[in-house]
Amino acid sequence: MAAQRLHHRLSVAVITGLVPLVSQADLYSLKIENDIIASDSDGHYSNGVELMRSFRPESDHWSVRLAGTTPNWLVSDIDYVTYRFGHQLYTPNEIEATELIEEDRPYAGLLFVGVSMFGDIARDGWREVSGLHMDAGLVGPGAGGKRIQRGVHKVTGSDEPKGWNHQLSNEPFVNVGYQRRWWLQHRFAGLELEYGPSLGVSLGNLYTYGSAGLGLRIGQGLERSFSLPSVAPAQGGSTYFDQNGGFAWSLFANLEGRYMAHNMLLDGNTFTDSHSVDSREWVGDTKAGVALTWNSWQMAFASVWRTREFHGQAEHDQFGSLTLSAWF
Repeated sequence: MAAQRLHHRLSVAVITGLVPLVSQADLYSLKIENDIIASDSDGHYSNGVELMRSFRPESDHWSVRLAGTTPNWLVSDIDYVTYRFGHQLYTPNEIEATELIEEDRPYAGLLFVGVSMFGDIARDGWREVSGLHMDAGLVGPGAGGKRIQRGVHKVTGSDEPKGWNHQLSNEPFVNVGYQRRWWLQHRFAGLELEYGPSLGVSLGNLYTYGSAGLGLRIGQGLERSFSLPSVAPAQGGSTYFDQNGGFAWSLFANLEGRYMAHNMLLDGNTFTDSHSVDSREWVGDTKAGVALTWNSWQMAFASVWRTREFHGQAEHDQFGSLTLSAWF
């Protein structure tokens, strides 16, 4: 009997201890970016995979304490935090060539971990959203790009990439980014409408740039989603949405221009000699897509058209981004 009572007490204690973990659900997201999704090419930004975990922080969370030490214009209130882990592949267009293709971009594998902190402030007829992002990772053979792409292409029966011997050398990187967006809110033809400008900056030995853009969203239940899905080179995963509610949808579009002061993936390694190309300082993106939300699930797809990133590039790039998110 004593053993049974002890077992019962332990069971109650375990269940009681698990209640906070179960009640505080987290949002998990998988983002896949690939040129095959939106075009028939397999070069330049060849593939990206990112896993994300998002949650609302408690008052004693380190991100809330950090926000309290920064200027209010940078980070005031933290509405949610996202932990990120990702991998990206970059190649020239002619992946079957074994020799160095000097006029096309370098081979590069990129492995990173990151954290993003987001805030959303509601105003009268508009809202202000911001994101602070910190990433650290590795570019080079240690990121496993050669192994991963060759393995995937072997399984899928695709062309064998043969030029990875010319990839960028191993170099760790640290990048910090910040973006702020202002959404004006209206109604149009019975639908909800948000539109407005954005400003951003990124500093580090991977990317250094400033950006400005103009975005638009139209649909139903816009208040359930934080903002637009981000795509590389932008940091952060703005995938957060409110799981309370039925079906919601939105169509979105965004124009963004960037002044690229530095892009290691084109300019080459910072501290060692490597293959590089003459990168363009001004680069622009056009992004359009759809987001569908149902209770605790969301799917967002975006097609991205990007202007030429370096001198001598034959044509613009196009790739797709698919994000699947669910609350658990």
